[in-house]
Amino acid sequence: MSEDKPADSVETAPAEVNAIPNGKGHEEESTASAKTPSAEAGEKETVPNSAQNDSPHRTENTEANLPESQEFLSAMDDKKNPRFTDFEGKTSFGMSVFNLGNAIMGSGILGLAYAMANTGVVLFLVLLTVVAVLSSYSIHLLLKSSGIVGIRAYEQLGYRAFGTPGKMAAGIAITLQNIGAMSSYLYIVKYEFPLVIQAFLMVDIPAGEWYLNGNYLVIIVSIAVILPLALMKQLGYLGYTSGFSLSCMVFFLISVIYKKFNTPCPFVDFSFNSTAIALNVSGGELDPACIPKMANLNSQTAYTIPILAFAFVCHPEVLPIYTELRNPTKKKMQHVANISIAVMYSMYFLAALFGYLTFYGEVEPELLHTYSRIDPYDTLILCVRVAVLIAVTLTVPIVLFPVRRAIQQMVFPNKTFNWPRHIAIAAVLLTFINLLVIFAPNILGIFGVIGATSAPCLIFIFPAVFYIRIVPEEDEPMRSFPKVLAACFAGIGFLFMIMSVSFIIIDWTSGSSQASSGH
Repeated sequence: MSEDKPADSVETAPAEVNAIPNGKGHEEESTASAKTPSAEAGEKETVPNSAQNDSPHRTENTEANLPESQEFLSAMDDKKNPRFTDFEGKTSFGMSVFNLGNAIMGSGILGLAYAMANTGVVLFLVLLTVVAVLSSYSIHLLLKSSGIVGIRAYEQLGYRAFGTPGKMAAGIAITLQNIGAMSSYLYIVKYEFPLVIQAFLMVDIPAGEWYLNGNYLVIIVSIAVILPLALMKQLGYLGYTSGFSLSCMVFFLISVIYKKFNTPCPFVDFSFNSTAIALNVSGGELDPACIPKMANLNSQTAYTIPILAFAFVCHPEVLPIYTELRNPTKKKMQHVANISIAVMYSMYFLAALFGYLTFYGEVEPELLHTYSRIDPYDTLILCVRVAVLIAVTLTVPIVLFPVRRAIQQMVFPNKTFNWPRHIAIAAVLLTFINLLVIFAPNILGIFGVIGATSAPCLIFIFPAVFYIRIVPEEDEPMRSFPKVLAACFAGIGFLFMIMSVSFIIIDWTSGSSQASSGH
């Protein structure tokens, strides 16, 4: 296997081990042989921005037919093959922000008002701020690690830090996390699309029409929209669809804010007599159910932390987007990440706040369903639902890219880019996710369980431990402040994972969980 080769070459070239303290990943193979064993200083200078420092005439000739696996792995056999970082990115700064923003922005935004109802406004804001800052710091660790070794693939950082187990752990976490994310997006399509069509057609009780069956609609959307976008060779091409997807979410946010000022409190279900609404409006006293809670702890609070963690997971997409960034530097990519996180942070907080202030304790785990209880035929909410459907559908291809890359890494590490395999992996993944969604539990269960396990690994634990292992000790000793901080960061991740999982298990066993029961 290819994993054995780096170890062999390390044994036969002990001088190179000194040059690169933590052993070598595949990427270094093709260049280390061309360097003198003592080229340690040179290694550090040229690698971080090797996309710029390497000779430009090589990138021109090779960029067009660069194998996909080479973007992660140099081919072992041909020492002259360009390295992963020779890839010349062509995606603009703005498009990269759109892509990363779209990767962050998922269906999580629909559950945030419910999260706020179960934590209170102040506690929610504190948690959201902490998660956003930690996500930004985590991206800083990833970028610094990738800069030192010249690798821009999550799995390969794992390989450089811990060998094959590190690579497999990163690959499996990315696969689980992103399959969870794609499942939750397609779950929304399955659940929302039939209701939207039903409302547009003014059908009160469906008589079993196929076009009102969510399972059929998920499959149609997957084949007609998601699969063609998922077959793109590079993420950069999806910048336009990401921009459109984000604009749909802005429309969603504006509508939620508008609805807050047009919905009486306490609201009355559509099935009741509409005169009750008039009585509530004319009543001078404020209903106790219409007073927002600043802090609130209950059995559902356990779900809030995983849902919030899930809300900022974009770490598998960071390095592929970095690879395709035009004139990439660590600082430039950190700016892309910070802008994306800041914009999403603002949108998340506003959507949660106004969603919560519209319905207070009555808000449902999926915000849009709560609006339907007031008036199922509300035209604005129907348009919002269509916009959310478009947004989550267009996010699926972005999230599918890192999974396909992870599978390439784990199963076909040394193969060059191959269209049939590229298409087959996407098709198999989408088929699997469709099956998962058609037989899936409630959306909150998907968020909670996956958010509690793989999200802490990708946000906290992996970036921190990879950083500690990859940064040479002569640069930063184990007791230096950055490494101690990274170790604490990993500790937070473990704590967070144990806490979330135990909360969810307690919640499930007590039988009060909304995740274990269907809608």
